Amino acid sequence: MCLFCKISNHKIPSNTVLENDEFIAFHDINPKAPVHILVIPKTHVESFNDVDSNIMAKMTLFIHEVVNEMNLKDSGYRVITNVGDDGGQEVKHLHFHILGGAKLAWTHLSDTDPKVFL
Repeated sequence: MCLFCKISNHKIPSNTVLENDEFIAFHDINPKAPVHILVIPKTHVESFNDVDSNIMAKMTLFIHEVVNEMNLKDSGYRVITNVGDDGGQEVKHLHFHILGGAKLAWTHLSDTDPKVFL
């Protein structure tokens, strides 16, 4: 059972923001913004490459609920999912990061020369 499956099954505690029968949202333990929430399906899905469109549609609505719960809708926020090793996915369970609570920079890419990757 992966880390996020253990969290969704309440075998590992989390600082839960919102939960329903299909999804859970909780605070990231290593926040990258004043508000940093992870949203996961309770059913194990390895990555965005594997997600069913029906689950994604429901997850989108759940993410909207989390954004409202955290009062981020008007000020703005970022939604990110990492896919695979090169995409930076550390936990092989589909999860979305919701970041907000401040003006978010995009500094990790600002100095990157695209030629480095060619």
